[in-house]
Amino acid sequence: MKIDGKAFRTIWPGDDGASVVIIDQTKLPHRFETVTIGTVEAAAHAILTMQVRGAPLIGATAAYGLWLALRRDASDEALAAAIQFLAKQRPTAVNLRWALEEMRQAVAPLAPEVRAAGAFAKASAIADDDVETCRLIGVNGVPLIRALAERKAGKPVNILTHCNAGWLACVDWGTATSPIYQAHDAGIPVHVWVDETRPRNQGAALTAFELGRHGVPHTIIVDNAGGHLMQHGEVDLCIVGTDRVAANGDVANKIGTYLKALAAHDTGVPFYVALPYSTIDWTVASGRDIPIEERSADEVLRMYGQHTDGSIAAFSIAASGSPAANPAFDVTPARLVTGFITERGVASADRKGLLSLYPERGESAA
Repeated sequence: MKIDGKAFRTIWPGDDGASVVIIDQTKLPHRFETVTIGTVEAAAHAILTMQVRGAPLIGATAAYGLWLALRRDASDEALAAAIQFLAKQRPTAVNLRWALEEMRQAVAPLAPEVRAAGAFAKASAIADDDVETCRLIGVNGVPLIRALAERKAGKPVNILTHCNAGWLACVDWGTATSPIYQAHDAGIPVHVWVDETRPRNQGAALTAFELGRHGVPHTIIVDNAGGHLMQHGEVDLCIVGTDRVAANGDVANKIGTYLKALAAHDTGVPFYVALPYSTIDWTVASGRDIPIEERSADEVLRMYGQHTDGSIAAFSIAASGSPAANPAFDVTPARLVTGFITERGVASADRKGLLSLYPERGESAA
């Protein structure tokens, strides 16, 4: 995708052959800055502090982080320690664990002297695969938008999304946004309702940023406005991403997704989840077994913003001395999801639907 006419991925190898470069998403939308990562510790820090975020990008960053670890020490002990270290940074997004397992299988059989080279090749392949996977999610999702556009006789299709499941959450294209970008580029009129997504405001800060830079019409709304818009016929379709899907179709996504799914169900608005194969956790039977990350209360009690002089600072927004809870994700039951949009097609949000797309996983599904 492009920023001011220049194509970017969210992560790419550095010119020195010993680092990777990321877009620092904690500085967006006010500043576009990149960070060079040269150690496994820096990669872990980027994941933990959400300089990179979004399940697919977390996985790609962890893969490159393991490469950086093996450049320093490629022994069996160092390989195991680096995987354990990276895996504990974010507990909910299954792509982190998936990518590290892919890396382990690729490099563990190699002799230590060639492990770093093998790790770089595998990490690059994971990143490239994510780009193509997200592109195909868009290809499979566009017909849903086109069908609504035909019924609306040229009026814009109003799509509501939550959090950021855009190209900033992946290596490129995004999951929930890939059908939107491809529909827009094909000339299908679309308009996106962008949930602000408290407490980190990934919708207002990131989704709106990337949609705006690509020229997609959009409007930022407070998180609690979605149900109102649905009641008044202002939402034609909901598309969200996910950090983990259980084998029965339950969906873990950014906190607040469950409430949007309830409102969509009540008002008859189709509610789709866009995801790559790497986000399905076949070892988890249902959403009850998905660990929910509890993040710092400071994210709830404080907000970052830009002063009129251009400086960026944190502001307290709550009553002094009040505590805060900050569960980062919730689980939307499969019964509330209209369907899954994946790189292999669209299917019902249940075990049967998932296995219709991935029949090879039949024996391994929980």
